[in-house]
Amino acid sequence: MSSHAVHVISGLPRSGSTLLAALLNQHPGVHAAGHNTPVAPMLVRLMSLMSEGEYETAFRDGQWQRLLRGVVEGYHAGAHGKPVLVDIGRDWCAHVPLLAALYPDAKMICCVRDPVWILNSFERLVAGDPLLRSRLVPIAHRATQHDRIDYLMSREGAFGYAWRLVNEAFFGPHADRLMIVEYDRLVRDPRGVLAELEKSLGLPAFSYDTENVKGPDASIFDSALGTPGLHAVRPRVAPVNRALTLPPHMVERLAHQMFWREPKLNRGAVVIA
Repeated sequence: MSSHAVHVISGLPRSGSTLLAALLNQHPGVHAAGHNTPVAPMLVRLMSLMSEGEYETAFRDGQWQRLLRGVVEGYHAGAHGKPVLVDIGRDWCAHVPLLAALYPDAKMICCVRDPVWILNSFERLVAGDPLLRSRLVPIAHRATQHDRIDYLMSREGAFGYAWRLVNEAFFGPHADRLMIVEYDRLVRDPRGVLAELEKSLGLPAFSYDTENVKGPDASIFDSALGTPGLHAVRPRVAPVNRALTLPPHMVERLAHQMFWREPKLNRGAVVIA
């Protein structure tokens, strides 16, 4: 069995996962990834190798779990003895059963936000560059705001893909291991959210410094996506007033989608922070 407790952060983009990981990294017992890692996609590719083709019979029960746990813990080998590992990846929401099989006590923290403000944040980042170089949107879909938003909401887009996965996890059979963290509450009451996370993850209480948060150096990662500042974290945790740049009809199209706020829809006893 693993010598670490392993949990994951997943959910919607532009919803605070990088900020939350930076805060959790202050805890002396936690090693959290700085931003999205390739761990979940690596496991999916290995699963394909193990479940089909000429090698299908080569992996016995117990062996494949050890191999996949080795990928998770090998990637985070720089944890320096910290007992709790936290990986980050959108794909985890599609593989909650795998997470449960590898780490029976694992929790999945889903960062979420009002879709209006997620798409507004993407538009601010992409359109902030007059040359529209962001690879978050293919060049054929960058010409107008409507084109960009339509692509981001599509099944291939950064928002649309993650939205489908969060729905799958929230309404799926392993919903009881999910914990929803809403961005607005995280920036308004970070210590309250972190206290609830500590309780859910079995962490000892810690006093976090929300005035001097150090985010990851993601400049190379963000530059590769043509989107500088994508994973930037402000030193002080606090709400920031942003102008809404989406037209009214687009806002109406995105509004009233925060299903996690509806108790009657929470059939799987998802924890709402």
